[in-house]
Amino acid sequence: MNHDALTSVLESDGEERYDYFLSQVGEEREIWILVNAENRFLKIVSEDGDVEYLPVWPSEAFAVEYGKGSDDLTPKRIPLPDFFRKWVPGLTKDGLDVGVLPGLDETLWITEPEELKRDLQDELSSF
Repeated sequence: MNHDALTSVLESDGEERYDYFLSQVGEEREIWILVNAENRFLKIVSEDGDVEYLPVWPSEAFAVEYGKGSDDLTPKRIPLPDFFRKWVPGLTKDGLDVGVLPGLDETLWITEPEELKRDLQDELSSF
């Protein structure tokens, strides 16, 4: 994906990015996260501490773009079956939401792991 196409997606609103994420993940059957040197995933906590979420991306390019400027974050691929089987129950148990494809305007679609799983399964049924 070239930089202009990447920027175009990142400049769209949260709902458009969510739809883009669903279609791309449905096609590629993988989700991308960022991990640090200890292989711990990036978790974002809101300033007031009310919201904690795992940011996710539909491709390595988006994760790399988000991680620019941070020395110890690297993209990690999660196959969709692993995300459904391991990550969704784990995130739910830990009370973490999922932040889908953060944009340039710092907005994003935050959803519960089970809801994201349902939306992805709906998307997969159209393939």
